[in-house]
Amino acid sequence: MAAKPPTGDPVQDAPDVTPPPRSAVGLPAVGHSLRIAQQQMGVRRTALTLLRVNQKDGFDCPGCAWPEPEKRHKAEFCENGAKAVAEEATLRRVTPEFFAAHPVADLATRSGYWLGQQGRLTHPMYLPEGATSYEPVSWDRAFGIIAEELGALSSPDEAVFYTSGRTSNEAAFLYQLFAREFGTNNLPDCSNMCHESSGSALTETLGVGKGSVLLKDLHTADLIIVAGQNPGTNHPRMLAALEEAKANGAKVISINPLPEAGLERFKNPQTPRGLTTGVAITDLFLQIRLGGDQALFRLLNRLILETEGAVDEEFVREHTHGFEEFAATARDADWDETLRATGLDRAEIDRALRMVLASKRTIVCWAMGLTQHKHSVPTIREVVNFLLLRGNVGRPGAGVCPVRGHSNVQGDRTMGIFERPAPAFLDALEREFGFAPPREHGFDVVRAIRALRDGQAKVFFAMGGNFVAASPDTEVTEDAMRTARLTVHVSTKLNRSHVVTGARALILPTLGRTERDLQAGGPQFVTVEDSMGMVHASRGRLEPAGPQLLSEPAIVARLARRVLGPGSRTPWEEFGQDYASIRDRIAAVIPGFEDFNARVSDPSGFALPHGPRDDRTFPTTTGKANFTAAPVEYPELPEGRLLLQTLRSHDQYNTTIYGLDDRYRGIKNGRRVVLVHPEDARELGLADGSYADLISEWTDGSERRADGFRVVHYPTARGCAAAYYPETNVLVPLDATADTSNTPASKSVVIRLERSAPA
Repeated sequence: MAAKPPTGDPVQDAPDVTPPPRSAVGLPAVGHSLRIAQQQMGVRRTALTLLRVNQKDGFDCPGCAWPEPEKRHKAEFCENGAKAVAEEATLRRVTPEFFAAHPVADLATRSGYWLGQQGRLTHPMYLPEGATSYEPVSWDRAFGIIAEELGALSSPDEAVFYTSGRTSNEAAFLYQLFAREFGTNNLPDCSNMCHESSGSALTETLGVGKGSVLLKDLHTADLIIVAGQNPGTNHPRMLAALEEAKANGAKVISINPLPEAGLERFKNPQTPRGLTTGVAITDLFLQIRLGGDQALFRLLNRLILETEGAVDEEFVREHTHGFEEFAATARDADWDETLRATGLDRAEIDRALRMVLASKRTIVCWAMGLTQHKHSVPTIREVVNFLLLRGNVGRPGAGVCPVRGHSNVQGDRTMGIFERPAPAFLDALEREFGFAPPREHGFDVVRAIRALRDGQAKVFFAMGGNFVAASPDTEVTEDAMRTARLTVHVSTKLNRSHVVTGARALILPTLGRTERDLQAGGPQFVTVEDSMGMVHASRGRLEPAGPQLLSEPAIVARLARRVLGPGSRTPWEEFGQDYASIRDRIAAVIPGFEDFNARVSDPSGFALPHGPRDDRTFPTTTGKANFTAAPVEYPELPEGRLLLQTLRSHDQYNTTIYGLDDRYRGIKNGRRVVLVHPEDARELGLADGSYADLISEWTDGSERRADGFRVVHYPTARGCAAAYYPETNVLVPLDATADTSNTPASKSVVIRLERSAPA
């Protein structure tokens, strides 16, 4: 039997600190993942469960969206994947008796780590207006409460339907169908907070808001640039792909303010070499100043233009638009400004240029280190310019590779989870289901919080996730949620969002990826789309955590019928009983899913079409790939200030805290730390091990404060600092967002540090 969950909340602001390691994974990662798995699941359940993760006849890891290779290892999971599975397949349970013993006021004092460690939710729970504790409620009554509140709205647009990334394709399609038949496009999702900048930039420049490479392209690339990304913690299986690319002769440039152990040396536990010396991944580390990426790529583009024969003139002529305007702007790139913006020296950029010019096939990978700045969209456009110049789109071994952080976050968007749907998608829904979907754009995450704050939204429904902890401006977000008439969360485990409620609140427990899904139509499976546009099946095999649990498709189908009533011609009962019928409708509505049920029977899945990758066709407004021109932007740093980036620890996935260690940064048993370069810390009078309050400063004169962080002298870029979220979300105002995409700008926050005592 697994160990009992912790009863006390551990101190998180007094960590032990050692120098960060220079390599990642290896035997310590194996031991750590197995130890956590056995604590949560027990020995036998650990073996049975982990051997099915990411297998062709198993279930998709509920963690990251990195694709699986065709030939799979028996242990096709990473350390953080094992943690994610253990958290879901845990033997710990949160029953009605738990809620009776813990009023909401008590739960609100607990850390996110403590809440998550309590185990799986087993019963629908209801917090009546004015009550102090959640109480059990029947599913029928729960759906009735939601129908009652939705029916009382003066407009469907007073409801917000949020989606987390782990929702399956089938559940996501039903969810957006229900919301639109109800009458709103208020469908914010976690993409709004992470890769919306990627989608905005790529849709404008290439016509498709997704990456243009498949896994095999990484294996055959000459040069892979990894910018603003930490694969060792966030997508560890990517390191195996980089290892294979290196074996095939590829070079790797890492661009990051922080040195990352996984990008220095990867010890693959599945190989004899990995258990000893490992493989050095990075050939050139560019330790860039936060927010300087656009300036770097702009200067590289100028240097390419100035190098005879470096531009793929045939590709530019035949397949692109806007080259002359772009080139005129790029030729104005200034060395001095670039060195100031990036913190790099000229020799480093010259070396990067030589590697770029020597490569015939280049891929640029990135994650939230590029997407969460005010100027993120023009930065990613500049990356596209960089690739277009040398014809590195639509060529094997080359292209754009935004690495999505959450399993099926990309699939949710493909299924229509989007507040600004394309007219063609709405037309297809109307033809297939016989109702007129709303055409007015809905709320994204930031606009949804504003709407709740201002009384324009009154019901908040979340399909998974931890909205309160994931969102910026913590105090404003929590106050906004408390104004709602009803908050509803479809969840597997407890989190902070369950204790920051509207006047009434519901927690609806659902099946996880690991669990068997048996409906009236027989055993069911779901599908997901990975970060590279591959769609495949996911089949859980474990006994559900409790008999009261419903699957996400079943929850949506039953709720939709209750809310929409018998007048809805959509066959909700059929959808809830047989997911193949959902896939048939997906095939009729969404291009690329034709003959869905037959194609997904292939154990390897299938690739969705991608015009830029497949045949160099670009569904943009010009019909070609678009070069763009924009002023170079980067954060200005006042005297005595630092630029802060928020980031995950290694014992963390999004807002889920698995433990209190960050092994690859030398942090143990704590989370309230701020990483500062030793020279910067000395100039500010902050000794290693001292404590400081973090105060963010904004151009409108406003400030935000987070108290009691242990100062850690750390080899980050000069002028830069780093600290974990969600603890630092409080520092990012609701209105501090990226231009165009409206993504919270959490990666270049101007802060000052004020000495303090431990919290």
